[in-house]
Amino acid sequence: MEAQRDLVWILEEFLDSLRADRGASENTVLAYRNDISGFIECIEEKGIKTWGEVTLPILMEYEGSLGPPMATSTARRKLSALRSLIKWLGKREGVHLPRPEMSRRTVRRPVPKALEYEDLKRLLDAVDVSSPAGLRDRVLLEMLYGMGLRISEAIQLEGRQILWKESALNVRGKGEKHRWIPIPQGTLSWMVRYEREARPQLIRKPRDEFIVSNRGLQFRRTTAFAMLNEICVKAGLKHVSPHDLRHTYAVHLLRGGADLRAVQELLGHASISTTQIYTQLDLEEIEQRYRAAHPRP
Repeated sequence: MEAQRDLVWILEEFLDSLRADRGASENTVLAYRNDISGFIECIEEKGIKTWGEVTLPILMEYEGSLGPPMATSTARRKLSALRSLIKWLGKREGVHLPRPEMSRRTVRRPVPKALEYEDLKRLLDAVDVSSPAGLRDRVLLEMLYGMGLRISEAIQLEGRQILWKESALNVRGKGEKHRWIPIPQGTLSWMVRYEREARPQLIRKPRDEFIVSNRGLQFRRTTAFAMLNEICVKAGLKHVSPHDLRHTYAVHLLRGGADLRAVQELLGHASISTTQIYTQLDLEEIEQRYRAAHPRP
C-alpha cells in the first residue's frame, strides 16, 4: 500500500518529481529537502512512520512550532514546501492530507535596493581590470547589471549561448525556461575584451562556462558574493549583492520608460505581479507618470 511507505522514501520520490516534472534546479531541490526534513523529524519523534498517519492536529502543532525567533518568511517557506508535498501525495500517491494553513502568516517581502547611477559607476570603476581575474570580475558585474541576470544564470552561462553578432544572450533560467536578452554595447565591449584577453589566461582546459574561476574551473556563487563585498569596500559603498544589481537593472529600465511587460520578459518572471513587487515603483512616481500620460487635467 502506497500510504505505508517510508516517510523519507516518499520525500525522495517527490524531489525526483520536482526535477523531472518542473525542471527544478539542484539548489531548489535541496531547499525543499531541508524544509520538509524538519517536519519529518518532528513527526518521527511522535512515533509516526507513514504519511497516512499525519492528522490535522499534528499539522497545526507543527505550524505553531514555527514561531519566533524563526523569521516569518522562513516559516512560510517551510509550510509552502510541505503543502507542495501534500498536494503531490494526493495526486500521485492517493494519500489525502489536510494542508497547513498559511493565511495568518503574512509577510512583507523584502525589496532589494536599487543603486543610483553615480554609486553604480563607483562600484564598476573600483574593479581593477589590469589582471585577467579583475577583468573577469568586471565582466560578471556588467552582466548582472547590464542584462539583469540572476547570479546563477551568469556563472552557468555557456559560450554557445552568446550570439556575438546579434548582441544577444539565450539565457536558461528557472525551470529550464529560455529567454532572449539584448546585450548593451558597453557590456558587450567588456565581454569581447574578456573573451580575447583574460579568459584564455584563466582556463587550463576547454570549458563550456563563459565565466571561470582563477584556476579555470566553475565560478562559485560564494566567490561572487565575496568578490562583490571586497569591491564595495574599495568603492566606499555599503553592502551590495548580485541581486541588487539585477534589481537596479529593472528599476533603471522602468525609470527610462521601459514597458513593465517587457521588463517582465527580460527578467524571466512568470508573473507580472512578481515584477511589480520586485521593481517597487512608489506611489508618488506612479502618480506622476499617470498625470503626465493621461489626457485629462
